Amino acid sequence: MDFSISEEQKALRDSIVQFARKELNQNLIERDREQQFPRDLWTKCGEMRLPGLAVPEEYGGLGLESLDTAMALEALGYACEDSGLVFSICAHLLPCVVPIVKYGTEEQKRRWLPGLSNGELIAANCMTEPNTGSDAFAMITKAVPDGDGYRITGTKTFSSNGPVADLLVLFALTDAEKRYHGGVTTFLIPRHSEGITVSKKIEKLGLRTSPFGEISLDNVYVGPEAILGGVGGGSTLFAHSMDWERTCLFAFNVGVMERLLEKSVGYARTRQQFGKPISQFPAISAKIADMKVRLEAARLLVYRAAWKLTRSRTVSMDASIAKLFTSEALLTSSLDAVQIHGGYGYSTEYQIERALRDSVGGTIYSGTSEMQRNIIASWLGL
Repeated sequence: MDFSISEEQKALRDSIVQFARKELNQNLIERDREQQFPRDLWTKCGEMRLPGLAVPEEYGGLGLESLDTAMALEALGYACEDSGLVFSICAHLLPCVVPIVKYGTEEQKRRWLPGLSNGELIAANCMTEPNTGSDAFAMITKAVPDGDGYRITGTKTFSSNGPVADLLVLFALTDAEKRYHGGVTTFLIPRHSEGITVSKKIEKLGLRTSPFGEISLDNVYVGPEAILGGVGGGSTLFAHSMDWERTCLFAFNVGVMERLLEKSVGYARTRQQFGKPISQFPAISAKIADMKVRLEAARLLVYRAAWKLTRSRTVSMDASIAKLFTSEALLTSSLDAVQIHGGYGYSTEYQIERALRDSVGGTIYSGTSEMQRNIIASWLGL
């Protein structure tokens, strides 16, 4: 196995790190406090084609393959301290844009991908409903045939980017009897279509600069051009997008872990207690050593899953392993970073407590830790 990083990959990482540090970290404490989505910074990210990392160049993206996409998001998570913004980019790219690249018609690709890649448009994935959660295919949102198209009625919730989205990638029942087995269809719906109501953003513990909310559809008409991946193809499309999300989204978590490690090492070397740096106390150095171990293990798991995304048909277990370990590792390392920084880690000024708040969601979104363990167990025949 070759673990070396190519010159192209290194150049990509360096360019993203330089851009993020220069452009994306200003006034972050205030943005987080006010739960403000930075549309101007989204536009700047669009100029770098970050929302279109995996989109072919002919449609306006960077044309990166899966491993390079993961590396790019890791670099963004490392250098951009606004995890909400990075999360919004991931929620746009992985469960929305990637499926259009994979399953879209040529007309759909030409219509949507350029704007989704250059920052002009924002996409939101609409799968979860108020009474579903982990049981995603227990949805009640229905798409009823009407001429050549469909009328869609239902409610989606916890839709990341929903309050600011221009395009909804929405799942609805087209055959309630079949459900997962060919009964769910994916639709591309402009958010401002007649009959769509978007709630104000839902306040939450972390990732506060990434808005999510509830989306209601009342007899919304869509034509046949809105169908993505064919009638009844929703489960296949959803599984594909989840493999990408559970891998590449958590690559950004790896970047956050590296940043927290560097901050903790720097603080431990300079913070004096009892006449010596706290790095000389085993209780502190052991925490930092564990942070390093978790970082390297998470990176290898994510890279392996990302490499397999386009090379294997059995990546789902690898994606779940990477997601489970990385999300829980980040939560533990964030808590360790707060503990190492003591009172300063608990304060807003040092921006460590925000990393802890942001990390909690990783054990819930993209499938809870409990669901990932169930998926892994099922692949083992249990």
